[in-house]
Amino acid sequence: MIRVANILTTKGHEVATISQERTVRDAVEMLRERGIGALVVTGSTPPLSGILSERDVVRALARHGEHVLELKVADLMSTEVTTCDEQASVNDLMGLMTSLRIRHLPVVQDGSLSGLISIGDVVKARLDELEQERQSLLDYVSAR
Repeated sequence: MIRVANILTTKGHEVATISQERTVRDAVEMLRERGIGALVVTGSTPPLSGILSERDVVRALARHGEHVLELKVADLMSTEVTTCDEQASVNDLMGLMTSLRIRHLPVVQDGSLSGLISIGDVVKARLDELEQERQSLLDYVSAR
């Protein structure tokens, strides 16, 4: 069974963060530069204060127009953030992300931010796992 720790071993533990005091425009630029879909927001409550996703920005732009870009990240971020730890399984994450309709899960281990798992990471890990199972079955059948 693949766990978050396995994904982070391959992917790495780096997390793109932004201060809650920065502007949404700054956040959008970071998202564009890094080619990512979300930023973990840091602030007064360690290890994180919230999360800001492309989806949050697009919805706010559609509702309120371009002046949203001048707001602080704190004004737009999601503050109720679901997290996981490194021992969570890919199956657990699939169920959690599907039921909550979220695409990013910060990984918190021992009170510290240790990574960020995206739905893409989960899909890749599951596909890799299925390929390993397929290969094992082929090896078993061909050994007969």
